[in-house]
Amino acid sequence: MKSMEEMIQAAQAAAQTIQKQMNDAQTTLDSIEVEGQSGGGMVKIRCTAKGRILGVSIDDSLMVLSEKQMLEDLITAAFNDARQRADQKAGEEMAKVQQNSGLPPGFDLSKLGL
Repeated sequence: MKSMEEMIQAAQAAAQTIQKQMNDAQTTLDSIEVEGQSGGGMVKIRCTAKGRILGVSIDDSLMVLSEKQMLEDLITAAFNDARQRADQKAGEEMAKVQQNSGLPPGFDLSKLGL
């Protein structure tokens, strides 16, 4: 039977392993690119799965002062699409970390202070 000290050491080692996996996952998320679009691809926003914006592309036909509000709406929609795709990729990566760490499905990693 393990002593309390051995169990605490094992728990600390497990927490350190999970912390390293989380840090690795964050690095991975920043290297995965997603693209959000709106207006049938007339506005595109590239970002990382971590949410860092990499670029914005706007079709030249939208560069009309009288269409400024529509362009702003399309940029907003493209950003939201990119954010949704980034969140989906982030969720997939974090699920991999959780599965590899042996934690039960749906376990809230924030409870570990990570």
